[in-house]
Amino acid sequence: MALSQNLFEAFVVLNSTQSASVEAVDASLYERLDNSYNNMSGCQLVSCYTFASDWQNSEMHPNGDELVILLSGEVTFVLEQPAGDEYVTLAKQGDFVLVPKGVWHTAKTEVESTLLFVTPGEGTEHRA
Repeated sequence: MALSQNLFEAFVVLNSTQSASVEAVDASLYERLDNSYNNMSGCQLVSCYTFASDWQNSEMHPNGDELVILLSGEVTFVLEQPAGDEYVTLAKQGDFVLVPKGVWHTAKTEVESTLLFVTPGEGTEHRA
């Protein structure tokens, strides 16, 4: 395994013993993750994405908190809390949000923004 890789081309899977595996980012990525890592049971996915518009869906991670770190741009996360939506704006490089497990969330942006995610993947749900 090469020591230097690019997180836009290959994601990292941390398993329950904190061993790391590298997975190429391609069309079969999420199918491979489910098949190779027992539906991501006990695993975390380290990934990087760039967005230029609002997410078209919401997601929820039932098995752990998600760490999201802003690398560039500006993003507002909308967390669906029992008392109402909570808005968390990441505006400065290095700003982060911890999305609690079980909380539906989405992101809004008007500028190209890059985020680093550490996601407990097992059981992740999406909705429009």
